[in-house]
Amino acid sequence: GPMSSECLGNLLRITLSAEYFDDKYLSLSVVDHSGRAWELDEAMAAQCGYTVTYSSWSSIEFRASAVSCHSRLQNDAFTVTVQIKASHTPDMKNATTHLKSASCRYGPWSPRELICESNYMEVSVRREIPQIIKNFIQDELEDWTPVFPEAKAEEASIWQTVFHQPEEKRAVLVSNAWSAGYGLNATDSRVLLRVPYTAAQVQLVKDQGITFSVLRSSIFYKYQWVILMVDTAVACPVDGVDYMNKTITWTVPKYIPPLSAGVTGFKDVLVEAGVDLHKISAKEMASRKYVLLNELNAITMKIPIGAEGGYYKTSVSNGQLGAKYTINLFLEHQWEDDKWGLTKHTIIKEIETPFEQVEVIITNNSNLSVRLMTVTVGTFLPDVELVNLTIEGVTVAVPEAVQHGYLIHRTRYTNGSTAYVIQVPLDAPSVKKEYLREDMRAYTLNVTLAFITHPSSDTFVVPVIALSAVKDAVLPSARGFCEGRNLHLIITHGNVDQNWLPFISDWHLTPEAAQKYNYSLRDNGTHLTISVPFFSSHVNYEGFHTSAIKASLYLTLKDGITLAQKRNFSVSCIFSPSELIQCLPNGSVIITAIKLVGGEDLDTGLLVLRDRQCKPSLVTENTATFKFSVSTCGTSRKFNSTTVTYENEVLYFRPGNDTPIYRLKFLCSYAVKQTVQHKSKKNLPPSIKPGFGCLALSLKLFKEKSYSEPYQESEYPVLKYLGDALYFEVELLQPKDARLDLHLDDCWATNSQSQDSLPQRHILIHGCENNKDSYRTVFHKVNYSLGVKFPQHLKRFEVRMFTFVQGTSLLQE
Repeated sequence: GPMSSECLGNLLRITLSAEYFDDKYLSLSVVDHSGRAWELDEAMAAQCGYTVTYSSWSSIEFRASAVSCHSRLQNDAFTVTVQIKASHTPDMKNATTHLKSASCRYGPWSPRELICESNYMEVSVRREIPQIIKNFIQDELEDWTPVFPEAKAEEASIWQTVFHQPEEKRAVLVSNAWSAGYGLNATDSRVLLRVPYTAAQVQLVKDQGITFSVLRSSIFYKYQWVILMVDTAVACPVDGVDYMNKTITWTVPKYIPPLSAGVTGFKDVLVEAGVDLHKISAKEMASRKYVLLNELNAITMKIPIGAEGGYYKTSVSNGQLGAKYTINLFLEHQWEDDKWGLTKHTIIKEIETPFEQVEVIITNNSNLSVRLMTVTVGTFLPDVELVNLTIEGVTVAVPEAVQHGYLIHRTRYTNGSTAYVIQVPLDAPSVKKEYLREDMRAYTLNVTLAFITHPSSDTFVVPVIALSAVKDAVLPSARGFCEGRNLHLIITHGNVDQNWLPFISDWHLTPEAAQKYNYSLRDNGTHLTISVPFFSSHVNYEGFHTSAIKASLYLTLKDGITLAQKRNFSVSCIFSPSELIQCLPNGSVIITAIKLVGGEDLDTGLLVLRDRQCKPSLVTENTATFKFSVSTCGTSRKFNSTTVTYENEVLYFRPGNDTPIYRLKFLCSYAVKQTVQHKSKKNLPPSIKPGFGCLALSLKLFKEKSYSEPYQESEYPVLKYLGDALYFEVELLQPKDARLDLHLDDCWATNSQSQDSLPQRHILIHGCENNKDSYRTVFHKVNYSLGVKFPQHLKRFEVRMFTFVQGTSLLQE
């Protein structure tokens, strides 16, 4: 059943089943003779002779004294009835009620019996002894005699107690003593006093180095013309426990002065000890390696820490998990003296060893063949329960963890200990995946477990970090090809490159950056496709041959956080030299010279033809494009019977050196039959015919000297500091006529939107820079490119930031 009872001398024990009452809120009451239930609290329990404690790990134990407040005494038996209400909610709604009544026989009673419980001290004595008027024994001068005048002043049958303090003796009515938390009672044959350890009149007294909780008192009443008085002194040890060499040593002095006042002779009658109120024989003690020493002045008990009879319970100190060994000892000492006759002193002592930290064992039992991470945490004592998990910063209760892919099992072992098994699929979002090397990936489970201890409700956490290496890495692969005038790389994603970034050299290839350079960049989740034109600043030209040119594009995948290189890809294509040379039928030649690998310090803007006055018309970081006629720039020619061949070279000279370090020779051959006679004719000077019409012009401000990115309307006004460069571009938008040439005559800046307002700052005067300006306007040449079809329609110039001055004052507007 849910409750069991046991008679233990002058105590009754009722134990509540841990399994039955687990996870329930309890209310415990004691039922009196009339059937009324009195709910127990700490104060009432100590005053009435009840003790509620936990045995083992979570079983609840109720103990009642034979002379507790609600005991029904009849002959040599006492009966106690308890009521337990259990509910799943703290408001005790829908509670189930359980009654348990138990009777125990106890006797014969000793003239004086003392109990030292964990929460109270109790003394009961026979009513008829001692008779203080006859044969009165006084232990101290004027000790008991001053009580008499107070007793004589009271009415018949009214109880009173007198507390003996070092400085005074204080008489208190029974009702007042009861209100102060003392328990007083009388049966037909006995007088009882029960004292909480926290009572105001309790004193701490040392004897043989051991501290005792002591109350010296006397209880008396008048009956007819006789004054009856009893000594109700009580003393209980509160320390005397030492821990040394993995052994508990408990020492109790034998003859305590408050209990031996006026006594001249002692005789030991019985010394017995046990665990959980069960007496243990000498043979059983030996098998458990207990030692009980009955010496002249003290009784000593020695218990190995961890011995049978005790148990470990979980403890938490500063968030650290630990354990304490607990054992419930009791000692019964009976002696005879010439004042009381036989005294029986029962001491119940719950001993708890100091905190000892315990390491939590975490075992990785992952079954990688089924892609399941399995971690065992523990073992723990049965009083520990897992309550929640913190997964990626989110705390969830144990039942909710399954929604995050976590399966949790509690394993119970035969010795009562438990462990928790956590299973998580490798592909769960909270399992971190990291590429290690070759075909290996690391899976990391990082979860924090929160536990609670019962019944103390202390909490602690256990961080769990489990790592498993799995051979399942799929690296990204690539294939490259050339098509038209472009190099293509198609990268097939693996399962490790989700956070890798594409780089060309140290340049992060983003969609925005690719658009700026007219590259193609597409990622559909499974493939990353990159297309780069042959004449690109990021293409490396690695070799020249008479029949082919090798161009290569190198791409690196880097870690998105550390930027460490993870994978390198490249595509190399062989191009015909004809891609560099265009021999036009009208005798014009267009040639593009390229910078080779190893010539990184070569400035393509300084490349020239044989006639060093012939310079490139279009320059990029890696290329230089020349456009000229075969009859100019030092071009030589050779004739044979069928063709005429024109030859020139692109050269690069270091400053001060007449020997070129770069030489690109090119030829253009024309069939003789295709040549026509050409005579030069002096052109007449151009004539201008006046006319009227509209020209569409634009003025833009650019961010850099490259004129690649203008400021957008949303970015105005633009903040610049004095002396900063401003890059302007004026473009003729309409008409698109190659015969037109844009010419800027005058250009000035004003302090307002009106072009005629003052002051004014002249930027250009008659098409030239302002010579009077300390920061002269700088013109930038406009070359033909994919984005500029008519360079003669654009004018680009650079102006340094200035401020307007009127007189000697700076204008702020």
